[in-house]
Amino acid sequence: MTWARLKPLPFREIKRRLEVAGFSEAGQKASHVKFVRRSGPVVDTAIVPKKHEVPVGTLRSILSQAHIDPNEWDRLG
Repeated sequence: MTWARLKPLPFREIKRRLEVAGFSEAGQKASHVKFVRRSGPVVDTAIVPKKHEVPVGTLRSILSQAHIDPNEWDRLG
């Protein structure tokens, strides 16, 4: 899978995949949920809008924040 093949996903699917990747929900501010994954001194953080459908551009940003490439994202599904 490449970045071009990403498609809009609902918040609950993004949350599920992030949790499979080792992230946990760390808080919420308004309609945005913060997910965190700790591995030693490294902390990855991803902010996800709690929307019915998250657009592709926003999903790309989330994956970039989380340090997850599209191929790994596809395997998490």
